[in-house]
Amino acid sequence: MKRLNGYTVFLFQEFAGSLFFSVIFTASILYKVQTVGLNPLQLVLVGTLLEVTAFIAEVPTGIIADVYSRRLSIIIGFVLVGIGFLVEGSIPQFWAVLLAQVIWGIGITCTSGALEAWVADEVGEANAGKAFLRGTQFANAGALVGIGVSVLLGSVALNIPIVVGGLALLALAILLAFIMPETGFKPTPRESRNTFQQMGHTFRAGTSLVRGNRILIALLIAAAFFGAFTEGLDRLWIPHLVQFSLPTFEPIVWVGIVGAVSLVLGIIATEFVNRRVDTNNQVVVARTLQIIVALIMALMVVYGLAWDFTVALVAVLALKPIRGMNYPLATAWLNQHVASSVRATVFSIRNQADAFGQILGGPILGAIATLVSLRVEMLVAALFLVPALYVYSRNGIQDKKEIGEIGEIAE
Repeated sequence: MKRLNGYTVFLFQEFAGSLFFSVIFTASILYKVQTVGLNPLQLVLVGTLLEVTAFIAEVPTGIIADVYSRRLSIIIGFVLVGIGFLVEGSIPQFWAVLLAQVIWGIGITCTSGALEAWVADEVGEANAGKAFLRGTQFANAGALVGIGVSVLLGSVALNIPIVVGGLALLALAILLAFIMPETGFKPTPRESRNTFQQMGHTFRAGTSLVRGNRILIALLIAAAFFGAFTEGLDRLWIPHLVQFSLPTFEPIVWVGIVGAVSLVLGIIATEFVNRRVDTNNQVVVARTLQIIVALIMALMVVYGLAWDFTVALVAVLALKPIRGMNYPLATAWLNQHVASSVRATVFSIRNQADAFGQILGGPILGAIATLVSLRVEMLVAALFLVPALYVYSRNGIQDKKEIGEIGEIAE
């Protein structure tokens, strides 16, 4: 089978991968609550184990992608993710859900840093920002289709979407093995490969790059606090919503409606940002991120204090698409400061910071939700974004001499 160009494969992977993940995640929380029987604290602890796994595995997998092959790392990642969800959906036990987090957590770290680095190498650094935003649109479109599939399958049994999604991710990995190119990446020459020595060199180069630049450090801090916030939203927004008296439909249908509408709004919002925001202008990106984070905080407060189902529904429908714009813009900003030789490693360090925030913030928010209330938990989660807002406001303007080509530090 002929391999396609990198940009086409990236958009296809974003669409298909997001479709399959959407099939899984639309039913996942309800499956854990209604079938497995987890409480809010257990839900968050599941996420904490996932993030501990990601925290441990993120940098080693990123280094492997920088030394050997980003394409191979991505393919292996999808295989492990698929296996993990097959375990979760096949065995409705708390221990199986925990085991699944370890398996697919390792898998997702194989893709997380490698995918962004692979895209930047294949399409070029100047085009990477636009590619990330366009990829987000394709991902939203795929997720929209996946929600419908998940609602149909989940209406039969809540574990079926998870099993089907896991099998589909395995099929995606096999297909990528045939069509995915790797033309822009230059691996370490075979004769120069001393695995541990080269991995150590790449890791030191990546960490030296981060230590040498204030903006990169600031972005890692923002990623950590944003990660703490997302753990409180992603794990607990559904239990909060289903507390209200749900009109007409079953919970799985309302979860699907929220997902579908917010994704349509996300596609529209991302297109607006793609047209209006110059992703190569760091000042513009920083100001946009400030606005996005401020809106997220306000909407999270409204969602937490919502007095009826309609208010909660409107708040979460606005919250989810706006939240989704943070990642591609922060990725575009980070990408401008990273040389290709350590790009996957630095992206992995960023993802590790996000995982660190979730590890610390998740149990706190889960305990608050279980011992106090989900409303208070939502308000505390919103407060976790205050440091991220401060970081974006302080680091939006930098002297070009200071932010230059940071890759020189890594040489």
